[in-house]
Amino acid sequence: MDKHFIYIVKCKDGSLYTGYAKDITKRVAKHNSGQGAKYTKIRRPVELVYQEVYDTKSEALKREHEIKTFSRQEKLQLISEE
Repeated sequence: MDKHFIYIVKCKDGSLYTGYAKDITKRVAKHNSGQGAKYTKIRRPVELVYQEVYDTKSEALKREHEIKTFSRQEKLQLISEE
């Protein structure tokens, strides 16, 4: 069964980016090669600082949306709890 990940990366400028991926290692590498999201393209390199795994894409995307509504402080707290 496939795994689905949501993740947070910390960008070079200190900002945080939340995303979804099936292969988190490849996705972070894609961000760092400049082929990931438009947001991270100009904020490289990025560093993986948080991840969660889900059994279904639907669950993962719901959680990604939830985390994207968090304030920066809430995201930092989530990261520090890991």
